[in-house]
Amino acid sequence: MAISPAYARPQSTEAAFTCGACKGTFPRAQAAGNLYVCPGCDAHSRISAHERVRQLADRGSFEEWDGELAGRDRLGFVDTKPYVDRLQEARERQGLPDAILSGSASIEGRPVGLASFDFGFLGGSLSTAVGERLARAIERSADERRPFVCVTSSGGARMQEGVFSLMQMAKSVAALHRLAETHVPFISILADPTMGGSIASFAALGDVILAEPKAMIGFTGARVITQATYEQLPAGFQTSEFHHARGLIDQVVDRRQLRTVLGRLLAVLGAQTSEDARRLA
Repeated sequence: MAISPAYARPQSTEAAFTCGACKGTFPRAQAAGNLYVCPGCDAHSRISAHERVRQLADRGSFEEWDGELAGRDRLGFVDTKPYVDRLQEARERQGLPDAILSGSASIEGRPVGLASFDFGFLGGSLSTAVGERLARAIERSADERRPFVCVTSSGGARMQEGVFSLMQMAKSVAALHRLAETHVPFISILADPTMGGSIASFAALGDVILAEPKAMIGFTGARVITQATYEQLPAGFQTSEFHHARGLIDQVVDRRQLRTVLGRLLAVLGAQTSEDARRLA
């Protein structure tokens, strides 16, 4: 996997893995071998964009796109600390210039454009750099006629960039419209969490929408909705299973089966894409 050297993420030196759900502790090698699905309770832990690409892409097939794109402080934003400091800390911690990793790859031998959000980078939030990199990845996938696969784990728009962040919702949707015009499929994978501006734009527009088990998916958090409406929300509200039962999601897929399921989908969709290309030629 070719990654920009300036952002090559160091491997974890921790020997143990602790599940955030059941609090069980396991050898890190065991957790990694199980794709960071808890060996005790099957909870799907949040993982980095680098780890996601390692899990999905065929070995040695990933080549990064637009690795030089990095967010900047357009508004001089300061809360408890300057935004520029938050960006630098996130870059050093996550080994990324911003909250997305994108590039070309193959999955089960099928070429794709692949993007993955990193929730550890300021909540996987949409910055101008993230939106630009996402749009470029979609457009390049269209140009190269590669099915586009995006794994979203995001809290939505990045407040430190204000309206510039909100504009990325429209930019990503416009790019996906161009992708659809070329008859190239988009597979959207929703991981925990997929919230706010991400689900209100690109993440909900997949030709096929998959989600990991018990991922939280929605525009506004359940607590905010309850406080605003004084309504008792149904059990499992905003989980991937809840949305699957109501038709937003096509399939809830265990992470350990995700690569296999993608391979099968790409085989079917790739055949359709080739037929469309012949018909339009």
